[in-house]
Amino acid sequence: MKYRNASEILPDSLLRELQKYASEELLYIPADSGRKKWGERSGSRTFYQERNEEIRYRHFHLKIPIETLCEEYGLSSETVRKIVYR
Repeated sequence: MKYRNASEILPDSLLRELQKYASEELLYIPADSGRKKWGERSGSRTFYQERNEEIRYRHFHLKIPIETLCEEYGLSSETVRKIVYR
């Protein structure tokens, strides 16, 4: 991160507008990050979304009890409840 004088970079109109809000203060302008959300790169985000949709479908439409879903997916009953009632 390097410091630069805003008057060297910004147009006068924008500089005057910024001075209304933060005169004589240091401003941090974060980089435009193209960061991906958790699991998007590896595909795990999609995997868990599809699994959770399947659990909800099987519980509500096929009437499979939560206890059975726990055993089939290897999840605790509390985890399955969170998925189902979310």
